[in-house]
Amino acid sequence: MGDSKNFILFAVLSLGILIGYQTFYLGPKEAERQRIEQQQRALVGETVQPPAATAGPAPTNTPAPAPNDPAYEEAGRVTIDTPELSGSISLRGARIDTLLLNNHRVTQDIDSGNIQLLRPLNEANSYFVRFGWTAKNKDSDFVPGPGTAWTANGEELTPATPVTLSWTNDDAVTFQLRLEIDDQFMFSVDQMVINNSGEAIEVAPYGLIVREGLPETDGLYILHEGAIGVFNGELKELTYSDLEDDGNFEAGTTGGWMGITDKFWMTVLIPDQQKSLPVTRMARRVSGPDVSYRIEYTENWQPVAAGSSLTGSSKLYAGAKIVGAIDDYAERYQIELFDRAIDWGWFWFLTKPIFAIIHMLFEATGNFGVSILLMTVILKIGLFWFANKSYVSMAHMKRAQPKIKALQERYGDDKAKMQQEMMALYKKEKINPMAGCLPMIPQMFIFFALYKVLYVTIEMRHQPFVGWIKDLSVADPLTPVNLFGLLPFDPPGIVAVGVLPILMGVSMWLQQKLNPQSAAMDPTQQKVMSVLPIVFTFVMAQFSAGLVLYWTWNNILSIGQQWVIMRREDARMDEAKA
Repeated sequence: MGDSKNFILFAVLSLGILIGYQTFYLGPKEAERQRIEQQQRALVGETVQPPAATAGPAPTNTPAPAPNDPAYEEAGRVTIDTPELSGSISLRGARIDTLLLNNHRVTQDIDSGNIQLLRPLNEANSYFVRFGWTAKNKDSDFVPGPGTAWTANGEELTPATPVTLSWTNDDAVTFQLRLEIDDQFMFSVDQMVINNSGEAIEVAPYGLIVREGLPETDGLYILHEGAIGVFNGELKELTYSDLEDDGNFEAGTTGGWMGITDKFWMTVLIPDQQKSLPVTRMARRVSGPDVSYRIEYTENWQPVAAGSSLTGSSKLYAGAKIVGAIDDYAERYQIELFDRAIDWGWFWFLTKPIFAIIHMLFEATGNFGVSILLMTVILKIGLFWFANKSYVSMAHMKRAQPKIKALQERYGDDKAKMQQEMMALYKKEKINPMAGCLPMIPQMFIFFALYKVLYVTIEMRHQPFVGWIKDLSVADPLTPVNLFGLLPFDPPGIVAVGVLPILMGVSMWLQQKLNPQSAAMDPTQQKVMSVLPIVFTFVMAQFSAGLVLYWTWNNILSIGQQWVIMRREDARMDEAKA
C-alpha cells in the first residue's frame, strides 16, 4: 500500500507515453492529395435528377458532363465582400465557389496568402455549394442545373446589399435565389419559385456541397475531419475513410445540419429547423481516377399552383470554426447541437469550460500564454483540497520512513505480517497511502482536456506568448540541438527538444526529488521513476507549447505548494511532540 501513490503516478505517466507515441509517431499520416487537371474531371453528380412520380424526392448520381459542357464556362460573377470573407458566386450554375478567409493566413508569414475555403469547378480540388430544385414529372431542363446561366440584380454581395439570382425556363416558371450574408460566416438563402406556366407543378428544394479530391487531414484520432451532421438530434461523424469503407450515409431528419469539417474551417448546410427532410446524404463518389465527396439534403415535394409562388429558407455556414460565432448562431437560430461542430471530444463538459476560462482571461490580458498561466493558478486553487490532503500525507510518510524500513527488516520474510503491521503504522502516523493519487486524477483529465482545447480551437492558432514562442498551438521551436537556431538545420522529429519541454523536465525532476520515496520501493521501480522526467521531456517536446507551458507552470506551483505544506506539517508535528 505504501507504493500506491508511486504506482498510480507511474501508470498515469506511462499512459501518457503510450498516447504520445500513438498520437505523434504512429498516428500522423498525410493523405495523398489528388491534383488531377480539370479538363476531364467529372461534375461528381452534382446535377439532381427529377425523381419518379411515385417516389419521394431524392438526389441521384448522374453521368459526368463532357469536357465542353457549359457547366465549365464562365457566365459572370457576383463578388462577395465582408469583414471576414471575400470571394464570388458563379452565375454559371449559381455556385458559391470562391471563398477566402480575410483574417486567417496559411502561415504566420506576413506574405502568406489567406486560407481559401471554396474553389471553382474548373480548378483542382474544387469545393463549392449549390442550391436548387427538382420538379416532379418534368425533364431535367425544367429546373436550373449546373450549366444554367443566371442573372443577378447586383454585382456585389455584402452585409448591407443582398443579391437575387434569377432564371426563367421555357414554361415561364421563374426560379430565384435571394442571398444575404452577415459580417461573419452565415449566408441566408431564400429559394423562390414563381409559377406563370398556367398549370400546377410540384418542386422539391435541395442544398448541396461538393468537394473534389481527398483533402489533407492531420489523421489523428483526437480530431474529426470529414463529413459531419446532426440528424434527429444525434451527432454523426464520418471520416473520409469511413465513407470509403462503410459506404454512404442516408437518413431522414427534422431540422439538424450537415456539412464538411476541417480542423479549423467548415462548410455546413442548415435547412429550416422546423421542416422534415425525407432525404439527407453524406456520400463519396469515384469517377475514374477522381474521388469526390458530397453533402446534400432534399425537402419534400411542395405544390405551386398556376399563378402562385413558393418560398423556402435555409442557411449556409462557410468559414472559420470560431467558438463565439458558432455558439451565437446556435442560440440565435436554434440550431440543435451546432456547438458540436467543434470537436470538443468525450470530455466536452471539461473542454468547453476550460476554453471559456482561457478565452475570458485572454480578453482581459490580450495574451493566451498569460491566460494559460492564470488559468493554472485558478485550477490549483480549485484543487487545493486534494493537494493539501496529498502533501500532508507525504509529510507524515517522510517522517515514518525509518519505521517503515524497520518493519521491512523485521518482517521481510512474512509478507502478510508486514502488511498488517504497515497498515497499523499508517493508521498510527495518519498516513493515507492513496492520498498521493488524489491530485493526479483530476490533473489527468484536465491535461487531456487542455490538450484538446489547444489542438482543436482556432482561437489558439498563431497566438504568441513571449520571445521565441510565436504560436502556442505548435511545438516549441527553440532547441539546443541546433544551438538555438545558430546552426542552419532543423532537427528531425523527437530529437528537437525545445526550451519549454526542458524546463518541464527539470521541474518534474525537482518535484520528484521533493516527494518522499517509500522504503518499500524496489530498485527497479526507483530507476523507472528516476528516468521518467527524461522520457517525458522528449515526449512533451512534440506537444503544443501551450500545453507544455501549462504542465511546467503547474509543476512549479505544485513544488511551491508542496514545500510550504510539508514544512508547515513538519513544524506542527514537531510542536505536537514537544
